[in-house]
Amino acid sequence: MDHLPASGTPVRRKEDARLLTGRGRFVSDLALPRMRHVAFVRSPVAHGRITGVDTAEALEVEGVSAVFTGEHPAIGPVALRAQSALPGYVETDQPPLARGKVRFAGEAVAAVVAADRYVAEDGAEAVVVDYEPLTPTVCAWAAPTDPVHDEAPDNVLLSRTFRAGDVDAALAGAAVIVDRELTTNRHGGNPIECRAGVARYEAADRKLTFWSGTQVPWIVRTQLAELLDLPEGNIRVIAPDVGGGFGVKAVLYPEDVALCLMAMAMPGTALKWVEDRVEHLLAATHARDHRYVLRAGFAADGELLAVKADVRCNAGAYSVYPWTAGIEPLMAGGLLTGPYKLADYECTVRGVATNTSPSGPYRGVARPSTVFAMEALMDSGARALGMDPIALRRRNLILPADIPYKMPSRLVDDSGAYEACLDKAVETFDLHRWRAEQTRRRVEGGRPLGIGVGLYNELTGLGRAASAGPRMAFRTGHDACTVRINPDGAVTVFSGVTSQGQGLETTMAQVVADALGVDFGDVEVRIGDTDESLWGFGAFSSRQAVIGGGAAHLAGEHVRGKALALAAALKEAPVEDLDLRGGQVFMAGQAKPIISLAEVAKVAYLQSDRLPEGFEPGLEGTKFYDPIRGAFAAGAQIAALEFDPATGEIGILDWVCVEDAGRIVHPVIVDGQIAGSIAQGIGGAMYEHLVYDDAGNLTTGTLLDYLMPTAGEIPELRIGHVSTPAANPTGVRGVGEGGTLAPNAVVAGALADALGVEIDDLPVTPARVWELMHP
Repeated sequence: MDHLPASGTPVRRKEDARLLTGRGRFVSDLALPRMRHVAFVRSPVAHGRITGVDTAEALEVEGVSAVFTGEHPAIGPVALRAQSALPGYVETDQPPLARGKVRFAGEAVAAVVAADRYVAEDGAEAVVVDYEPLTPTVCAWAAPTDPVHDEAPDNVLLSRTFRAGDVDAALAGAAVIVDRELTTNRHGGNPIECRAGVARYEAADRKLTFWSGTQVPWIVRTQLAELLDLPEGNIRVIAPDVGGGFGVKAVLYPEDVALCLMAMAMPGTALKWVEDRVEHLLAATHARDHRYVLRAGFAADGELLAVKADVRCNAGAYSVYPWTAGIEPLMAGGLLTGPYKLADYECTVRGVATNTSPSGPYRGVARPSTVFAMEALMDSGARALGMDPIALRRRNLILPADIPYKMPSRLVDDSGAYEACLDKAVETFDLHRWRAEQTRRRVEGGRPLGIGVGLYNELTGLGRAASAGPRMAFRTGHDACTVRINPDGAVTVFSGVTSQGQGLETTMAQVVADALGVDFGDVEVRIGDTDESLWGFGAFSSRQAVIGGGAAHLAGEHVRGKALALAAALKEAPVEDLDLRGGQVFMAGQAKPIISLAEVAKVAYLQSDRLPEGFEPGLEGTKFYDPIRGAFAAGAQIAALEFDPATGEIGILDWVCVEDAGRIVHPVIVDGQIAGSIAQGIGGAMYEHLVYDDAGNLTTGTLLDYLMPTAGEIPELRIGHVSTPAANPTGVRGVGEGGTLAPNAVVAGALADALGVEIDDLPVTPARVWELMHP
């Protein structure tokens, strides 16, 4: 029987046996000897000076072991500083526990260590903190009051202008000019598992072990080594099973550092902290609090001539470590133009500090907002020109003949599949049928119906040479993979990727099984432990299938070559005539194998006396992969929505998404990633909003106030694919974030289409719909 490839097939996921039977290994499951629990005291004040901290009463609570403040000798000297070589970037410090000043409501001021979490919480309530209030700044585009940081009197931590061509001249020659001012709503990832960590320090060998629900264990290790003055080899970071990340866990938080510092002050004691949902909403990173002031010029035939933009992104109280306050504004300015050709472009972006929770990476990083902005310009341009909005988009798309296409921000787009995605989406959606239904309702009556469209490019797997010079900082680095054939012929893979539910144990096993020539079931993948694998940058920027998969493929091919060379020497056969399939070595033209991989491995490990001259014992190899350019993934979404005049209720009648994922490793995982990201995008477009009052208090601090979609609000999604293999070892394009990019544009566009109005602010809630329908 021919050996069938694992890639491209929906093999049973390796993770599912433990995850579906309740045997997952999460940080909160960890129980160690001499473990103590930690609760943080958090500021109720958005901006103020700390005038006193009294811990005496807390220390008297039975079961409390210790109380730490920002002035404690174990904590005091350390500060996180997100550094950047970008010109004009203002670096600021973030202490593990607030020192001297608090900058947002929810900032950790003290930490209580106790026998269990309940006692720790009692101790935290007994800590008395005195504050001298300062005036908070909540809105990033309002005039600043008391600066958040003295280093930035105007609160601007980063400002950058992207410029190509002559925008003013192009606008002067435009047949139509459209202006829009848009704001997008503040929200965040909200994974099922909140942040969590366990730290233990052994003083005898200066060894720190940190179990963390992180997306970036190797980056965390490097940062902890710098902050704690420990050799990097003395720090082990373990990311076990992680219950979702979405970018929220791609940050080294001050609580993480405080936990490790406290563990070092209490050697031999394991300290555990598991965040509750209120803490998460209050103090984990937020995202997408943006304002876009836009002007675009179009020719009479619909050609997009110029875009001029001013973008302000709310960076919150601190630059998150290590991403800086530039992560959202730089992504916004670099990718605002999306899948559209444009020669003349000017965009000034700013990251602005405010007295709100810090902003950080969240699935799509700024691009759900930029796609909303760009698609709004397209819809406005179509209305001004009297053109069909889809025809206008087609007029301006980057096409296969344009590839490689140098975007105005100097990024190079390698996809060109945008029109193919749009065509297939329109066909699957049956646009003519829905337009006919829309017309019928307008004539005969019924709930207004609108059709929304969103086109996007997702930049995935960006490597060392892909950043566009000093104006951008999008590099995501290399990954490494070690493939080891064991003495019994089974295979162990040590990969630098890390999983938060994406099924990477499965997909890496598929890639290696095919590259090496063994059965999928014979491959075991180990990830998430810095003591087991070589460096991997981790999970962000839809990079792991592209870069981690590339390293896995190269390592598998390398070890395959070593195994075939040894088999050829053992059988005295030309190596070029041999093939390795299903763990068996075949001679060209022969149906029966001449030797099994297990037999080859047995010689390599256990019978070194049989090793031919020039062969060393063992069968393993390590390869790195760092792409020259990223792999752009194209996407198109189109949906029909109806709106109830009586209640403002929004009904999603149909939703179609077509993406170019390149070669697909696991179809079910890919579709699951796309569906999940669309669900999060719909949540951001219609429900989720972190709202602060003027005093800097979070008014949506529980899931009673912060609405998240359930299965009942998410429609049956119709997902399709086109396939343009990327120029990387596996031909894949990332799919982790693309689905989130279009829902803002789709929902707002559908409402505008239904009611004939322009939607400038998100989210699109029933209350907002009702107001528009009853002016």
